[in-house]
Amino acid sequence: MSARIVLNPSREKSLLRRHPWIFSKAVNKVIGNPLSGETIDIYDSKGNWIAKGSYSPNSQIRARVWTFNEKEAVDDEFFKNRIVAAQALRMKPIADGGLTGYRLIAGESDNLPGVTIDIYDDIISCQLLSAGADFHRHAIFRALQELYPQYSIYERSDVDVRKKEGLGLSKGWIANEKESTEVTITEHGVKIKVDVDKGHKTGFYLDQRDSRLAAGRYAKDKTILNCFSYTGTFSLHCAKAGAREVTNVDVSQTALDLAKENLALNGLEDCNVNFVKQDVFKLLRQYREEGKTFDMIILDPPKFAESKAQLNGACRGYKDINMLAMQLLNKNGMLFTFSCSGLMEAGLFQKVVADAALDARREGRIVERLQQAADHPISLNYPEGYYLKGLICQMD
Repeated sequence: MSARIVLNPSREKSLLRRHPWIFSKAVNKVIGNPLSGETIDIYDSKGNWIAKGSYSPNSQIRARVWTFNEKEAVDDEFFKNRIVAAQALRMKPIADGGLTGYRLIAGESDNLPGVTIDIYDDIISCQLLSAGADFHRHAIFRALQELYPQYSIYERSDVDVRKKEGLGLSKGWIANEKESTEVTITEHGVKIKVDVDKGHKTGFYLDQRDSRLAAGRYAKDKTILNCFSYTGTFSLHCAKAGAREVTNVDVSQTALDLAKENLALNGLEDCNVNFVKQDVFKLLRQYREEGKTFDMIILDPPKFAESKAQLNGACRGYKDINMLAMQLLNKNGMLFTFSCSGLMEAGLFQKVVADAALDARREGRIVERLQQAADHPISLNYPEGYYLKGLICQMD
């Protein structure tokens, strides 16, 4: 008999709605001695089988569901089938955008909890975040090698969230090692250089693809401030669309240097694009004192809230930065503002931006809402998959 967990009374409700997480307080007892990440059966308090999941004794999320089908084995074929299904779902956005960089597996939203897999041209970049994903790492890599034999595979399991699962950090080539970890991808006709070893996340922010395209629609003849610019990809779409001037701001000189390379890569080096190495909060205050203004400002900051305890502080940070940006916008100026904090719900983010407008003594309206691109799907049963919120606001 395989190891199993038995839930406390009435704690199966979320599972019956097909949510994939089981928290530690929901567990009544563990039968057997499962290893960290091992596949276990999950039963309700009356002895009814519910699901198969991975056991994680070190995490508050004690188990993550692999399947609600009792007859489905969690083996090499299981991972292969999940990857094939995910690839099929993405074929239209890949074709529509001419994409050579996209997310192949988006964790729970693709029924593979804790697994993130991105494709960058001929490199597959993998991030295994949960005990179950790590336990089955070889099966996942075997499936990728079978399905994508010509691709190189690189692991980016070097994020601190793994420590919550009792896992160490892991990074490096898995298959078909290349001399360089740098590669060039294409999205909507724009070329972007990516380093799967040194880049953020698995190498790059693929989720903002639609937002970058949207920025280009508004950019013609405008002066634009691109805050937290990273490798300058918003500016590529803006410059290509005929922006009058774009200023990229980031604290990382390495990121700004790569932004300059991306500009040249697209033949846009003669466009009026500037690069400023500075803390965004400080620079916005400096610009306010100088009376400098812009037609369009893009705010795409890093995650401000990693836990519920940090949410109030995150709200203050978002409010402050949006207020400053609004004060720098010309009349009828456009504000592109984002939150990638999953704990920041869309309604709360809109309220924070509205409060920022009051403090800035500006009025505005939302003209578009943005979210993560289609290759980062949001499962109906896993609302936590909706993490990237964006608003395009026109300010009076």
